[in-house]
Amino acid sequence: MNDSRPLVLVHGLWDTPHLFRRLVRRLEQYQISLLVPHLPHRLGAVPLTTLARQLDQCIAARWGDQEIDLLGFSMGGVISRVWLQDFGGFRRCRRFISVGSPQQGTLTAQWIPRWLFAGLADMKRGSPLLNHLNADLTALQRVECVSFFCRWDLMVVPGWQAVLPMGTQEEVPVLSHQQLMAHPLSLEILMKTILKD
Repeated sequence: MNDSRPLVLVHGLWDTPHLFRRLVRRLEQYQISLLVPHLPHRLGAVPLTTLARQLDQCIAARWGDQEIDLLGFSMGGVISRVWLQDFGGFRRCRRFISVGSPQQGTLTAQWIPRWLFAGLADMKRGSPLLNHLNADLTALQRVECVSFFCRWDLMVVPGWQAVLPMGTQEEVPVLSHQQLMAHPLSLEILMKTILKD
């Protein structure tokens, strides 16, 4: 990976930047400039577009228009995708790594009322937000997209649909959602993708 291209890590629901501690430790030896913002989602009540706007402000404040790579875990992958497609992030992002993200929605959010948890409702299968993102993929076509998923994921159901509608897709042989960011095998796979030229 080019040292001049920073990496942004975006956490998901019920997570904080601490989620990425194992990955960050592995990255330290490569002197990659990192941004790991905290995006308070109030247990899923904050709409994902609001969180994407906060992400946009964090990236702009740190690096302006400098080209970056972007990794989003779980809900953070959808927030990242909103930033790419709706906030012009595709213009300054070379590689987008989506990890266990409900890019096609998840059945676990299906019965959650929007008036109570707007962010969670954004991740329903067929939600207005996901339909909007899937309706025009022009922005994503300008980014190298990589999706990793866990077949037995109980947070994103069905797990094999936790993938972007384009780019490469790879199943990670771990047994749970959280292991996608914690298991040594998964971390090794992610490191290879992050460090790839």
